[in-house]
Amino acid sequence: MKSAILAILATLALGAAASAHALTAAEYQAGLAAAAKAAEPAFAGFSAQRGEAFYRSTHGGDWSCATCHTDSPTQSGSHAVTRKAVKPLAPTANPERFTRADKIEKWFKRNCNDVLKRECTPREQGDFIAYLLSVK
Repeated sequence: MKSAILAILATLALGAAASAHALTAAEYQAGLAAAAKAAEPAFAGFSAQRGEAFYRSTHGGDWSCATCHTDSPTQSGSHAVTRKAVKPLAPTANPERFTRADKIEKWFKRNCNDVLKRECTPREQGDFIAYLLSVK
């Protein structure tokens, strides 16, 4: 019993460490590729062009990513409702972006729900990151 509890605690500790582990956008995107392939067998890779279209589209709603993050993801923006400042999305302008899996997942979940009214697919997330990595 004691060893089972220790094993569970060790697993939880490893998971917490992994979620807070510094990584790059490309590393996170590589993990998305496997999920995209599993969800869409015809998946052939991420596209910065699709990612830019995703960033700018309202997807049938009132907001796009650019609503809060501006037309240029290298610029600071503000939340459409709260007016809270939003740091640039592009890693070239904000090196902190896409460095922690827990934060990436938190913000994709929240922002995809705001814009799409659903979670983003792994392909949508990977395309989005591909676009942001292409922005200089």
